[in-house]
Amino acid sequence: MKNIAHNIIKFVIKENLHRILLIMLLLIVFGAVGMAIFEPNVNWDNALWWSIVTLTTVGYGDIAPTTFGGRIVGSIIMILGIGILGMFTATIASVFVEQKLKVNRGMSNYDFTNHTIICEWNYRAKEILRELRSDSRVLDQPIILIADIDEKPVNDENLHFIKGEVDEANLQRANIAAAKTVVILGDDKLDNNARDAQVVLAALIIESINPSAYTIVELVNEQNVAHCRKAHVDEIIVLNEFSSRLIARAALDHGISKVMSELLSASTGNNLYQVPVPRELADQSFLVVFSEMKRTRNSIVLAVYRRDQDIVISNP
Repeated sequence: MKNIAHNIIKFVIKENLHRILLIMLLLIVFGAVGMAIFEPNVNWDNALWWSIVTLTTVGYGDIAPTTFGGRIVGSIIMILGIGILGMFTATIASVFVEQKLKVNRGMSNYDFTNHTIICEWNYRAKEILRELRSDSRVLDQPIILIADIDEKPVNDENLHFIKGEVDEANLQRANIAAAKTVVILGDDKLDNNARDAQVVLAALIIESINPSAYTIVELVNEQNVAHCRKAHVDEIIVLNEFSSRLIARAALDHGISKVMSELLSASTGNNLYQVPVPRELADQSFLVVFSEMKRTRNSIVLAVYRRDQDIVISNP
């Protein structure tokens, strides 16, 4: 309650609403005193009630001035009340509109925790966002986009936008220190070398601020993988290498791209998941893990990843 009251007071002072509220209070006092003085049959309680109601709603008609002085007071309250109340509501409305525009234009700061940050916006980012929203684990979780575009590109209530380059200042605005996952995409407007250099620089900044964040980068040139590994990037996707291997597999084993497409998509068919190996299976062979996971969870194990050794065991 104290925080709420403090925030309300801070908001009122910041938007200069205290001046309007003071004028409204003075008008209420003026109306109540005038009504009590000029209307002998109206007590102070009713005079105060009449003043508040007349200022905010032009009166209910339950109490009405009958003397000349009371009607003058009533006229002043009604005329000034309409103007003051209009100013008050217009100020409140403009604040909300300004805040909405500020959010859509990427001018806000955020303090989320365990959130996802996407760096740069392109057609791949749009597909990444769609896939993330197809997964129940991140369906409603906040995602922050940092990109040098004019305004928020999609209508997603939980997508928050920061306009600008992927630099330390904008990463701090996205609360990078508390982020869980960061996806760093390349800027398609740049040539391949500049594009990868920008990705590596962003990865270095992120790792220096929050080394516990899980970073995923997108590269064009395989030669730059070593730079990302030096930056302790968790996952590196080389676009040309990945697509070339998939095309080669499809040429040898027809239809495999359709299988991979279904497995990689969270919106249709079967999905790929990473789950912790049960403690009792930690030192078992791949075949034992495969059999137990199928029996207990009805899941098909494709591979076992040993994080401590950074190796993948996929073929027994």
